[in-house]
Amino acid sequence: MFTLDVNMPEVNSMLFTHGKRAGDIGIWHKRAGHVNLQCLKLMEKQNLVGGLPKFGIKEVMLEVCEACQLGKQARHPFLAQTTHVSFKPLEMIRLDVWTTKTKSIGGCKYYVSFIDDHTRKVWVYFMKHKSEVFPHFLNFKKWWRRRRV
Repeated sequence: MFTLDVNMPEVNSMLFTHGKRAGDIGIWHKRAGHVNLQCLKLMEKQNLVGGLPKFGIKEVMLEVCEACQLGKQARHPFLAQTTHVSFKPLEMIRLDVWTTKTKSIGGCKYYVSFIDDHTRKVWVYFMKHKSEVFPHFLNFKKWWRRRRV
C-alpha cells in the first residue's frame, strides 16, 4: 500500500473535494480506490494515511457510490442455445484448416477438419501443404455422396 500525504496543497485543494468538507467519508472512499468503510476506518485507526480525518464510529456515506454499484453488477449467463443449422446428419459440413508448429513424422504441417453440424462428428485429414485442401474436400464430398445414396 502507498502512503498519501493529504497535507500537500495539490491534494488538499478544493478541486479535489468538490466543495464538500475534506473529512467527508464519501470523498475518502473514492480517493482510496473505492475501499469499503471498514477499511477506511482501519486505515484511520492505524494511521496509515497522513492527514486522514477522524471518522466517527457511526459515520456512514450519505450517497450510494454509483461506481461501486456498477462494479457489483453481474451478468446473467447466456442461455444454452444450439447453433445447429441442419436437421439431419451430413446436411451441413463445416471445415477449417489448421497448422502446427512442428511437422509430424510423415512431414505433415497442416490439417483440415470437416465437422458435421448435426452430429458434431469430426473428420481430420493431414497435409504437407495447404494446397492439398481442395483435393481432400473433393474426396470427402465423394465419400459423402456415396454414403447419402
